[in-house]
Amino acid sequence: MKIAKVVNALEQFAPLPLQEDYDNAGLQTGLTEADVSGALLCLDVTEAVVDEAVAKGCNLIVSHHPLIFHKLRRLCGEDDVQRTVMKAIEKHITILSLHTNMDAAEGGVNFKIAEKLGLEHPTFFGKRQSTEVKTGDGEIRTVAGGEGVIAEWTEPLAADDFIIRLKQTFDVECVMANELLRRPIRRVAICGGAGDFLLPDAVALGADAFLTGEMHYHQYFGYEQRIQIVVIGHYQSEQFTREIFRDIITRQCPGVRCILSEINTNPIIYF
Repeated sequence: MKIAKVVNALEQFAPLPLQEDYDNAGLQTGLTEADVSGALLCLDVTEAVVDEAVAKGCNLIVSHHPLIFHKLRRLCGEDDVQRTVMKAIEKHITILSLHTNMDAAEGGVNFKIAEKLGLEHPTFFGKRQSTEVKTGDGEIRTVAGGEGVIAEWTEPLAADDFIIRLKQTFDVECVMANELLRRPIRRVAICGGAGDFLLPDAVALGADAFLTGEMHYHQYFGYEQRIQIVVIGHYQSEQFTREIFRDIITRQCPGVRCILSEINTNPIIYF
């Protein structure tokens, strides 16, 4: 099977037009007409991840965060991104990234977070958008997208139990939170990664809690007993994105070997 077929399956699920204007999702390096020997699935692409792909016989890396995010003005190995690009080209590794398009896609990053927490009836909130894609049989279908997801539990949780569930589900060392809510938490608004811009929308929708990966200090103020803010870390909130990649490829490209990267690329250490 050609790499191009795997790329097409992933971009059918999370079309590139769903990405934000500042983003650089899509093909990063390499050729797509080669036969795929295996797909290594990760959050970030580093030199160590490229080495892992080579060691495991994978000529395709699928990442969440784009390797090439800012413009490359030269390619001479003077920083980690340049060295990683050079190594990928040298080793004939194709790299595909699905970033804010996978954040926005139905069934994407935020839906996966809701699923992991056992939340039900996920729906988009925040800015919504849609785009049309052509399927393999030539039909045109509409793919919906949105900035965040709001979902709920049938049985609400106390705030401290909610935080315990987060720590267990996402294997986080700590959860940053505002004052614990003194009412049950049923409706949870979610935006993985750096999603603090959606906090006002979550409050306006009457969510009991807002979950994201990053939050600026001053944004914690003024929401005491209005909404439970919980921040679990950027990497931690998006760690299950690899499973989305695996499920799409397994379903749409049967027979392609998928491997979840074993390298933790989170640059933040908790002491």
